[in-house]
Amino acid sequence: MQQQKNDRRGEKQAMNRRKQPRETDRLFKFMVAINVIGWLVFLAALVVFHYARPEFISGVQAFWGVTGREEWSSALSHYLVALLIICVAISLLVLIIKRRRNRRENDYYGINGYVLMFAAASSLVILYFELNSQ
Repeated sequence: MQQQKNDRRGEKQAMNRRKQPRETDRLFKFMVAINVIGWLVFLAALVVFHYARPEFISGVQAFWGVTGREEWSSALSHYLVALLIICVAISLLVLIIKRRRNRRENDYYGINGYVLMFAAASSLVILYFELNSQ
């Protein structure tokens, strides 16, 4: 009787991760949460970009003499760069965890981490050249 209880406890402690659904795995939930946070930070960077960029002056506005800001907002540009760096760091963290965790051929690889890292890194490069050209 005692041996059966010990065997059941051992089964619970040594549960095979391969047989466990991904949705119940704590590390998987952590990676999903970090990934969602990364996309929310990228969305915040898009909002900051909208307010930091120079204003577009159309032909009608130029005809009527409406003026607008023609340079980048320096204060908001610093926030934009910081948010994009955070996006790259978060996506790198998720990709490193996935690489160490997913070793089998049939594991899902997840492309959204690569998309987030590419979008944030390319935005940083373009922003660097845009801000230094002024």
